[in-house]
Amino acid sequence: MKEVLRRALTGGVYVVLLLSAVFLSSDAFDFLFMVFGLACLYEFKRLVKIKGYYIFVAYLVLWWCYIYLVDDSVLITLLMLLTITVDLALLAYLFTKKQIDLNALQKFLIALLYIGGGCIFLTMIPYKESEFAKLLIIGVFILIWVNDSFAYLVGKSIGRTKIFPSISPKKTLEGYLGGFIFALSAAYLLAKYEGKLSLTEWLILATVIVIMGALGDLLESKFKRLAGVKDSGAILPGHGGMLDRLDSLVFAAPFAYLTLMLF
Repeated sequence: MKEVLRRALTGGVYVVLLLSAVFLSSDAFDFLFMVFGLACLYEFKRLVKIKGYYIFVAYLVLWWCYIYLVDDSVLITLLMLLTITVDLALLAYLFTKKQIDLNALQKFLIALLYIGGGCIFLTMIPYKESEFAKLLIIGVFILIWVNDSFAYLVGKSIGRTKIFPSISPKKTLEGYLGGFIFALSAAYLLAKYEGKLSLTEWLILATVIVIMGALGDLLESKFKRLAGVKDSGAILPGHGGMLDRLDSLVFAAPFAYLTLMLF
């Protein structure tokens, strides 16, 4: 009970901080996720043992360029494709049983595009023709929160079928299906209040976020298992590190951005 209360309090502070940034201004939202990205990078750097601090400089330069300077659709698409390519390569890494030792350059590119690129595209999602769509980005967060919460509750209650026990022994098929069903229900409700997307588009976006978010969660679990740690950090009491909290969103963000582009 004490652990549940601690998780709830930490989650409440996180949600209040996020919503405050969204409704305060687009700059506040951008700055918040720049900081979150740095925290995620710091934790990932420790997981895979990246030496030095040049990864933070590279991330800040890339973030600044794409959030404030780059307004060219070709360059944005190029970064999106590079990020998605790295993410797809990481999925192959997730499911392989072979021992793969990453070199320094591979670790740098993975950190910059998987973590940095994911945070950048998460920040770019609410922008459409210079307009900051507050309800759209809140809707994206609601989808991932509903999925995560009900996947946990359903899995804890009736979960029996293990999905990937060697990587994440507590994750079950019943939990994932429960989270998916409730996320689709949330998408149905969002379509009634956020009219920038149709009902069909909200349902498709929810499906992309749930599937890719689940894979992102498993991917981070593999990195933690290889590092021999339970959590990526300890900044969030009851939740572990910032990357533990944002792993689903960071991985799903470029795929969600691509989906919105296709809409």
